[in-house]
Amino acid sequence: MNAVVPPARPRQGAREIFKYKKYWAHRFGVAPFLPMSRDEMDLLGWDSCDVILVTGDAYVDHPSFGMAVIGRTLEAHGFRVGIIAQPDWTSAEAFKELGRPNLYFGVTAGNMDSLVNNYTADKRIRTDDNYTPDAAPGKRPDRAVLVYSQRCREAFPDAPIVLGGIEASLRRIAHFDHWSEKVRRSVLIDSKADVLLYGNAERAIIDVTHRIAKGDNPRDLFDIRGLALVRNEAAPDYREIDMTSIDDAPERAERGDEEQVIRLPSYETVRDDKEVYAQASRILHLESNPGNARPLVQRHGDRDVWVTPPPIPLTTKEMDWVFDHPYARAPHPFYGDARIPAWEMIRFSVNIMRGCFGGCTFCSITEHEGRIIQSRSQESIVREIEDMRDKVPGFTGQVSDLGGPTANMYRMACKDPEIEKSCRRLSCVYPTICKNLNTDHKPLIDLYRAARGTEGVKKVSISSGLRYDLAVESPEYVEELVTHHVGGYLKIAPEHTEDGPLSRMMKPGIGSYDKFKEMFDAAAAKAGKKYFLIPYFIAAHPGCTDEDMMNLALWLKKNGYRADQVQTFTPTPMAMATAMYYSGRNPLKPVRRAGTERVETAKGLRQRRLHKAFLRYHDAENWPLLREALKEMGREDLIGNGKHHLIPRWQPAGTGKAGGEGRRRAGGPAKAGAPAGWKLPHRPAEMDREGGGRLGGRSRNKAKPQGAKRSRAAR
Repeated sequence: MNAVVPPARPRQGAREIFKYKKYWAHRFGVAPFLPMSRDEMDLLGWDSCDVILVTGDAYVDHPSFGMAVIGRTLEAHGFRVGIIAQPDWTSAEAFKELGRPNLYFGVTAGNMDSLVNNYTADKRIRTDDNYTPDAAPGKRPDRAVLVYSQRCREAFPDAPIVLGGIEASLRRIAHFDHWSEKVRRSVLIDSKADVLLYGNAERAIIDVTHRIAKGDNPRDLFDIRGLALVRNEAAPDYREIDMTSIDDAPERAERGDEEQVIRLPSYETVRDDKEVYAQASRILHLESNPGNARPLVQRHGDRDVWVTPPPIPLTTKEMDWVFDHPYARAPHPFYGDARIPAWEMIRFSVNIMRGCFGGCTFCSITEHEGRIIQSRSQESIVREIEDMRDKVPGFTGQVSDLGGPTANMYRMACKDPEIEKSCRRLSCVYPTICKNLNTDHKPLIDLYRAARGTEGVKKVSISSGLRYDLAVESPEYVEELVTHHVGGYLKIAPEHTEDGPLSRMMKPGIGSYDKFKEMFDAAAAKAGKKYFLIPYFIAAHPGCTDEDMMNLALWLKKNGYRADQVQTFTPTPMAMATAMYYSGRNPLKPVRRAGTERVETAKGLRQRRLHKAFLRYHDAENWPLLREALKEMGREDLIGNGKHHLIPRWQPAGTGKAGGEGRRRAGGPAKAGAPAGWKLPHRPAEMDREGGGRLGGRSRNKAKPQGAKRSRAAR
């Protein structure tokens, strides 16, 4: 097979992102908001835009919104950037609003994947959209990246198109698509775009934009990291490592002096062979460390999709520069008094870091942001708190969160940069915390103290998901957190209690939760507080049997938890758990023909509803389904009216007709001893895009047999 090789090699070093000569248009200065109309362009004195960003979200000029970050970053380099937010996609007219961009259209679905945004885990249409004014649904199309790219091409056929954002990032190679139940091609092929940027992409978008401005063809930028491109030509510059065959593919190809490229199994092969799909997923994740990852190439018909190595993570100085842009910290005035729920949720919060080294298989953070933590300086974070205090209407002194993908990975990193560069572990904390990982919480403790000491700040809460397996390494941190930064309850995510699903999630055993709870309760008692832990759980995760869910329900009842809203596993593109879901194999281990560990997964709607019903064992709507399942499992002993029973024999009049869907309660206590109206909050449907990162840890439970009995009720 001929190797398709670019004419230049990806640079190993990284130029500081603020050390470029500014584009000539910097003379126009800074816009109060990036323009969304020709009238705004006229007020700014612009005759055209250099870059037009098309997004599926409402435009909020805040660093928690991707288009604002990319737009302000390009503006800081002197480019004139316009925004087309949530356009009418039924024709190309809305895409002509700002004219033809001088350089390119930048296309994204928004902060969320459009299909995750539009549908529930069981493919039901959602009735709201938190990134839309007044949460109105239907303002973005399914597969928004494809639709927007098509309309941009119709509007201006000769304008280059650059894809970015999480929807494109997670579809850069052939991938299983849960919503169509098939393997789809790279979104770069289907969209006919010129180039795809994956990850947070500030470093790549700056390079790409300056290069296009100099006249370079966007389809030839193979020396820039963090890109996917399509090539047809072959060249001998790289040695191709063929990993298209399961049994012959080398798990760890030896490196020589020559440059190497990994050839993945083709789209056609992974579409037709589930074991090969699992192998391709494993290779992708092993080649994700910027220090040692090699380019990947995957055949699609007669063309190759070439994926350059991941971008070099931003330094603290670069992170500060990105977050110090002159954001208006508000929705665009176009929206008037409309309420944008996603903005309301984060308006008084501050993002302190990026990335997650947990490696949780159901989470998309690793595939998008990477495992290396990128942290801001304490000074930059305090400046943002002061800016929020001075700019944002309604600030009362309450900072709602200092966090990111996780609450407590701030400034954590490998102790040895050389070891970090060569590491190929999928997680720094699973099955145990790596001895080379620095788990010091002191920088985070110092940050908390500086934040709450800022003038005008009365309270700093921590709302991002906490890595409790890391927190137990620092009793001082737990005490600081509980004493000053918990307001009634704290979110943590054990995800499950049983070893089978936990091992497929790469999550710690429930013993880690028990240890943290003991420390949490002791710290609360010392502070004279009455606080509660809010544990999150996932239903129907790969590797989870009916028996596992039954045991989790028994644990919930024993501990007095009544989950009001629960999350069923959603197979998002490129996640390791999605590869398990689709292939039935475990890519956490080497994949070999007929010798790969099998993974049982709840796929049918009835079984997925059963798993969800076990989490809501207390809801009478679920009792008929649970009774039927328990009888088939031989556990009729759990049906009765005593305290030791899971569900009663009797059925309240008018209930039990929802088919296992359950009924949402308006309020009421969700845990024994909790205040009235207290309930478990909803786990984000986008699988922890912002508040997640609850990944990895030590498993302490004994292994369960894999052939656990499955009830007829679930089949």
